[in-house]
Amino acid sequence: MVTMMSTDFHASGAEATGAGSGVPARGGRGAESGNVATPSDAATREDTAREDTVTREEEARRAPGRPRSPRADEAIIEAVLDLMAEGTSVEALSIEAVAARAGVGKATIYRRWPNKETLVVDALGALKEPLPELAGESIREDLLTMLRSTTKARESRAGRIMPCLIPELQRNPELQRQYRRIVEPRRERMREVLRRGVASGELRADLDIDVTAALLNAPMVVQAVLNWNPDLDTSKLPEQIVDALLPSMLA
Repeated sequence: MVTMMSTDFHASGAEATGAGSGVPARGGRGAESGNVATPSDAATREDTAREDTVTREEEARRAPGRPRSPRADEAIIEAVLDLMAEGTSVEALSIEAVAARAGVGKATIYRRWPNKETLVVDALGALKEPLPELAGESIREDLLTMLRSTTKARESRAGRIMPCLIPELQRNPELQRQYRRIVEPRRERMREVLRRGVASGELRADLDIDVTAALLNAPMVVQAVLNWNPDLDTSKLPEQIVDALLPSMLA
């Protein structure tokens, strides 16, 4: 009786493991293959996969966030410029408002720009102002074209943004640098007109180019940006300025 039970026990164990018989164990691939899966192997694979996922997520969080999506960058920059063109000052501009207008989350913005000031500076860096086409036939006519374009620029997005920058320009050197970058091409175009007049002999050889350009531009800028004197007719102002200054400029 004992012998039979012992025999049955060993037979059952052999059947379960397939040991020494060459018979595959139930649910296994056979001892001869050497690839018997165990619960510990499956757990190891799961742990490895989990660690890989965590590592990728950590790398994504640590990776520089700017720029990850050019479309998102463009939408954020355009949102800043649109809000400022609508009259939002730099001080009143909020990351929440920019995110809502751009259709992104605040975290998307902060991954690219650490604060509002750097975002505004980059937005201005993307702003371009078209320059007027000059005929190049008459110094007077070219000067009039330059000053008239100042009035037209007031209606452009760049022209509507400029008043929003004035309170910040003296407090933020980087913003001042971007502002100068925007207006410098227009100032240089005015200097080119004056230099051409000096080279042709139409204007005085000792003409101070920068001072003269400032005298011509300043009244137009002050009137366009600040509406300094609402009684002035801005449509006539370019001609009045040029004709008042030109006699002292002629050779």
